[in-house]
Amino acid sequence: MKNADPLRDIIQHYETVAEAGRLSQGTGQLEFARTQELLRRYLPPPPAVIFDVSGGPGAYACWLAQQGYEIHLVDPVPLHVEQAWRASREPPAHPLASALVGDARRLQRADSSVDAVLLLGPLYHLTERQDRVQALGEARRILREGGLVLAVGICRFASLLDGLARGYLDDPQFARMVERDLRDGQHRNLTNNPAYFTTAFFHHPEELAAEIREAGLRHEKTLAVEGPGWLLQNFAEHWEDAGRRERLLQAVRSLEEEPSVLGVSAHLLAVARKTSP
Repeated sequence: MKNADPLRDIIQHYETVAEAGRLSQGTGQLEFARTQELLRRYLPPPPAVIFDVSGGPGAYACWLAQQGYEIHLVDPVPLHVEQAWRASREPPAHPLASALVGDARRLQRADSSVDAVLLLGPLYHLTERQDRVQALGEARRILREGGLVLAVGICRFASLLDGLARGYLDDPQFARMVERDLRDGQHRNLTNNPAYFTTAFFHHPEELAAEIREAGLRHEKTLAVEGPGWLLQNFAEHWEDAGRRERLLQAVRSLEEEPSVLGVSAHLLAVARKTSP
């Protein structure tokens, strides 16, 4: 498996599992709201140039384009690129500057030509450390001095917590997957159950920061995206009530930088910057 290209499994997974719409239902709504919140907090103001690497069907790219950013989306899945391009032209149209099939490890962009790079997906789809560091290095290459990288990893403990919350641990095959996830972060779904995700790497919070530094970027902080909120058994009741939703979001914010609970979050978002050596 070490020498296999993970993009093959990723493309096959997303050809059968609809990523479009995931962030508008269930706990994906918390992930989307919190990621939007963090993007608003850290991105430079529009019309900054942003490269959305492995941007999927364009949920974040289209949202940012509507705010006046110059957004360039790259994704390895042709279906996602087509969906993003089409979504950006739906009324009220705010077209993306570009949307192309591409690889996070080899970006088709000039050196020092963008203000921010979003890596909201590629780091957990690249299972080898050298590939993840290469993707981070590519982000650094195309960034202007002082430019920002926002990079997301799936937490090492996500499958264990998901299995507890949803009963997946009752399945011996899932339990074996979790054992490997905890041991080395290498997630392999050998079943036909798409709910168990696809080939991926799950980061320990400290590993994410270390890979960022290895790529020559300055790691500033790592934040919990969902915190413990995604584990609520009655999540819909919280989310559909405006008051309870805001209290949930405030609770997540209050814990977002707490090292002792970072591992409870399904996703971790690292803030990094390109600086002179």
